[in-house]
Amino acid sequence: MKRVFLISTLWLLSVGYTQAQESVLQGYIQEGLQSNLQLQSEELRYQKSISGLQSARSLFLPQVTFKADYTLAGGGRKIEFPIGDLLNPVYSTLNELTGTNNFPQVRNEEIQFLPNNFHDTKFRIIQPLFNPEIYFNYKANKELISVQEAQKQAYAQELKLAISQAYFQYWQTEEGLKILAEAKLVLEEVAKLNRSLVANDKATQEVVLQTEYELAQLEKGKAELQRDNQALKAYFNFLLNRDLQSEILPESTALVLNDGPESAEALREQALSQRAEIKQAEAGLAANQTVLSLTNSKRYLPTLLAVGDVGYQGFGYEWKDQDYWLVQFSLSWDLFKGGEKKAKYQQARIDSEISANQVDQLKQQVELQVIRAYYELEAAEANYLSAQKGTQSSEKSFQLVEARYRNGQAILLEYLDAQNKVTTARLNENLARYTLMIQQAALNRTIANL
Repeated sequence: MKRVFLISTLWLLSVGYTQAQESVLQGYIQEGLQSNLQLQSEELRYQKSISGLQSARSLFLPQVTFKADYTLAGGGRKIEFPIGDLLNPVYSTLNELTGTNNFPQVRNEEIQFLPNNFHDTKFRIIQPLFNPEIYFNYKANKELISVQEAQKQAYAQELKLAISQAYFQYWQTEEGLKILAEAKLVLEEVAKLNRSLVANDKATQEVVLQTEYELAQLEKGKAELQRDNQALKAYFNFLLNRDLQSEILPESTALVLNDGPESAEALREQALSQRAEIKQAEAGLAANQTVLSLTNSKRYLPTLLAVGDVGYQGFGYEWKDQDYWLVQFSLSWDLFKGGEKKAKYQQARIDSEISANQVDQLKQQVELQVIRAYYELEAAEANYLSAQKGTQSSEKSFQLVEARYRNGQAILLEYLDAQNKVTTARLNENLARYTLMIQQAALNRTIANL
């Protein structure tokens, strides 16, 4: 599609237009990207996903914990140790043989199960040696970052389009109000002329009443357009997160529409390679495939970790001769869980297939959006050219009717009809011009080129 016509007297800019300096609209878009509350929320979600990745990465590193337990106990189960019954006969025999009391009698002992005045103070180090869950969890979190980043980019593109459309629509109503103001001046001049004709007995009173009716209808249309103008102003400022009544500046340069792409096919390929929504869906698919790999690994692979303790242990905090170290290796392997792992794997596989179908469906939707926007822009161009010709024809016709009316060669109905056609044609051209801008922005949005 080649666009070779010049759009003059435009104050608005959409991406895809050339200009000598940075446009006002682009400045507003940058302001919106920085201040829009929803986009700020998307940025926070993205930062949260980065923190999640850092948390997943930390699971590869050793975990060091300081732990101190001190136990006081009394009562409970006891072990009876008959050491007296075992040794006293021997000690008695030895005393008789030696004629001494060097071997005194001892009592039977009772050892308490619960240790009293016992402490265990240590550093514990846990290091995963082989854990597929940690590895695939890290990969999944890495993919989720891509999902959040693409989601943020997608919303940024939507925000750019919303700001552009609101800007165009606002200035379309501004231009419409100017057209109605000019039409009002013409009608007021006609009303003045008609009053003069009635005063000089050259016309009857109905000509004055007819022009007053037309003025009232024009005021009605102006009020409705003014309502839309204020609503669009508030919406535009809302998107930029600023006071709803803030002034909106116009573009100061005339703009020329660039030559567009040669075919819709080129646009479709560009959209498929650039759209953030597709990148988001593909990242989600990759995350689901990672979960599938994790679920599969749990079916067949064990986990292995090392645990080391270094510290002090004993009765009372004496420290001397209480130091110790301990290293353990722990292997865990689920060999059978009643088919649970197989069922979870099947669920993960189905989720992955659903994600793959969603990616394909999204690509088709994007292609459809491009095709619709492409031909809607073509229709908007044709409509704008037609509206320009309609304005030119109606203005020439009005000039002829106006000259005849002032010379008494045309009736008021002809004059009002010609004047209404001019006003309608100008409003149609104004609407077609800004619709063209909106459709250009919409097409740029479909290819992520705003």
